[in-house]
Amino acid sequence: MSTTARHLSTALAKQLRAKGPKCKMLTVEVSALGDYVAVFAKMTGGGSPYWFRGHADIRYHLAPSALRFKDQSKRQCALNILADFKRLTELKLHKPPASHEELRWIQLAQHYGLPTRLLDWTLNPAVALYFACHDPSVDGAVISLNPLDLSCPSGPKTRRHILDPNKDGKSIQPYLALGPHERSRGLRTIALHPTWNSERITQQQGAFTFHGSRSFELTSRQAPSLTFLPLLRQHKRRLLAELDCIGVSEMSLFPEPAHICNYLKIRNCLTTL
Repeated sequence: MSTTARHLSTALAKQLRAKGPKCKMLTVEVSALGDYVAVFAKMTGGGSPYWFRGHADIRYHLAPSALRFKDQSKRQCALNILADFKRLTELKLHKPPASHEELRWIQLAQHYGLPTRLLDWTLNPAVALYFACHDPSVDGAVISLNPLDLSCPSGPKTRRHILDPNKDGKSIQPYLALGPHERSRGLRTIALHPTWNSERITQQQGAFTFHGSRSFELTSRQAPSLTFLPLLRQHKRRLLAELDCIGVSEMSLFPEPAHICNYLKIRNCLTTL
């Protein structure tokens, strides 16, 4: 384990900054888990909430899957899929949401990989690192965010807080009806504490940003605390091996049997990432 993290060269830092999210970049070169822990230890120990997201490719944008299409008709098509999902899966679910529980349906669709307005985050920086280290052929990134940036108080005496689906339904409701249009005076992105209603989201300590219509992509303009840490491709395999040593792996984050089998094959050198 590295005891002293190096900083990226000026030239490399400039290249990575141009590729990464539109926010501040940390210039530490993370080659071992100890380097990574040192970067975020002070941040997570300060009392303020921080969320994290791992990008296997540093070029990924902070926009949810349904809103990444440049063509408006494709964005609308992606948003419309939810209706088919509800119609086709209700019988197959052990305990489906009620017909009026739109946010629960959106969260469930996100869980199964359908495009939605939600973007996944985690409360655990080690989980974000795991996702960022996939695909060793490209540089990755871990993004950090103070979600209180996105929780504008409704009045001068209202304390900033992360929205709760059970308590803040009136504030969330307008987002459920949004379409594929981006508007300069539209609704801002908000931060949500989701219902931890599956083993996977519990293991991954999940959270969501719910993207509005003002800007589909999250940048430091909406979230001043937004920061990314680049991860060089040559360090990814070592970081994954060290994460496995502390119990962060495909098997621990994806409890379904198929993922357990894949983890066992990788662990026994029968396949690779």
